Amino acid sequence: MSEHVEWSEPEVAAPVAAPLTPADAADAARLVAFGLQPKVQPARDQEYGELLRRYREDPAFARLADAVATGLGLVVLEVSPRAGMAVTAAEDSVFAVRMGDYARRTSADSVDRFLHGLAHLAVAAMAFPRPEDLADDGYIGRVSVNGVDAFVRQACRRLEERAEEQGENTDPVSDAPGLESAWRIWARRSSTGATKDARRLAGSTTGIIAKAVGFLTDSGFLQRTGDDNGGTYRTTARYQLQVRDMAGSAAMAELLELGIVPVTDGTATLLPAEDTDDLELVADAGLPFHS
Repeated sequence: MSEHVEWSEPEVAAPVAAPLTPADAADAARLVAFGLQPKVQPARDQEYGELLRRYREDPAFARLADAVATGLGLVVLEVSPRAGMAVTAAEDSVFAVRMGDYARRTSADSVDRFLHGLAHLAVAAMAFPRPEDLADDGYIGRVSVNGVDAFVRQACRRLEERAEEQGENTDPVSDAPGLESAWRIWARRSSTGATKDARRLAGSTTGIIAKAVGFLTDSGFLQRTGDDNGGTYRTTARYQLQVRDMAGSAAMAELLELGIVPVTDGTATLLPAEDTDDLELVADAGLPFHS
């Protein structure tokens, strides 16, 4: 009697990933370098697009690129066709931009540096006025220089009214912290302060805002769309990611709690609509800077 022999399919070993090479490390570093060039769009650069596709399809390569970014003091916010490799600098990174360094390029005056910071807060607040706007990847915010100035001046009026209602000092010292001191400083400053040849003064409030949106445009956070209202701009995916990442600013929360930022197309008409009395505004936004 012969024995019955059972046959089975031979086990197939799982494919072993090829070890990463110095060339792979160079490609990973190249991808991070693209991430540090926010104006370069993957849809318009074949090499960038191919590296992004490799990052999304090759987990080992993705880990290598993440490690390169970490070693440079960078935080990867998102890697996608819409945003490219969006990175932000950690506080101890050589790539970190600090508000003081930025403002000193224009003025050594501490009050001006304070106003530059407020301008950036106002741009972020106008760009993403509601929680759903900040969360929606397809949302595009629109701001203008004159619109941001009108918004801040409306905030100044609201803060003055609140201080008067509460019997508080309506003329706080200039170095006091918080928006309660900021409103008077901004309100005192000329909106345009044009020179004899009609040029906008850099120290005027619209000049300060123009500096802010110019920096954000150079950094790939905004795109200029026109010259109306002192200059009009639209947000990019990178700016949305940046504002999300820098969430939790107390000054931003205080600014938005005033409830004067309706959804806007960037024009200077910023008085609240009649049906926005109970509108919940985003309290999680911030600056592309470290303090």
